[in-house]
Amino acid sequence: MRYVSFKRPDGVSSFGRLEGELVADCGVPGEPSYLVDAIAAGTLPDLSSGRMFSLSELSLLPVIPNPGKILCVGLNYASHVEEMGREQKGYPAIFTRWANTLVAAGHPLVRPRESTAFDFEGELAIVIGKAGRRIQRENALEHIAGYSIFHDASARDWQRHNSQFTPGKNFPGTGGFGPALVTPDEIQDLGAHRVRTVLNGEIVQDQPVSDMIHDVAAIIAYCSTFTELVPGDVIATGTPGGVGAGRTPPLYMKGGDEVEVSIGVLGTLANPVVDET
Repeated sequence: MRYVSFKRPDGVSSFGRLEGELVADCGVPGEPSYLVDAIAAGTLPDLSSGRMFSLSELSLLPVIPNPGKILCVGLNYASHVEEMGREQKGYPAIFTRWANTLVAAGHPLVRPRESTAFDFEGELAIVIGKAGRRIQRENALEHIAGYSIFHDASARDWQRHNSQFTPGKNFPGTGGFGPALVTPDEIQDLGAHRVRTVLNGEIVQDQPVSDMIHDVAAIIAYCSTFTELVPGDVIATGTPGGVGAGRTPPLYMKGGDEVEVSIGVLGTLANPVVDET
């Protein structure tokens, strides 16, 4: 199954099942409804649908517009570790994003006016479906509600102010997330799917998920050790090599650019880029 979050034509938030170019509204008519609540209740597979909308009628929201936590993994592909001149550690590098950074498919990523180094980072995203603490690696995949695509757009100059990544990762409107939540039963051989980023028609990143240093199960096991993971939490699993900061000369995003991140069966997250005014 594939699910999207959106605003109905009347402006009320809801979510629904994606069926080609149509969306079956699974929310409560006339009331705000959120995908995270259905995930937490375990009712997602059994929900009946109401009105059918065409995608063109709806304004998409980030897949999970209101996550409790967004955890991001840095330096999780050897190619990216090398291009950034960093040292590969034995544990995942974890930093956090905030929900107000999220941007839906089709909506603009915003280059902050304080940054001249707005970089692209296409990533696989995990959405947690079942709560857990100290989850064992062998059981980790049971805690996943589905997968999506994340664009961890980064203000590199602010990221490098000090050793912590947080300032460069949390400007509003810099975290692309979507277009849909794809349930695990839809995905065969996740590792074989490639994380591919295209900037203005040029492929700039292209690497299989299997090249991750810390795989999905290991990331869930690690993160759930220091914090309880709950339904709707989002984990972005890191970006492959090819980022703009690793190029000579650097290649950064600016207003007027078009960027797409594709991951096989998960689809394509497409966003224009605008300069903050």
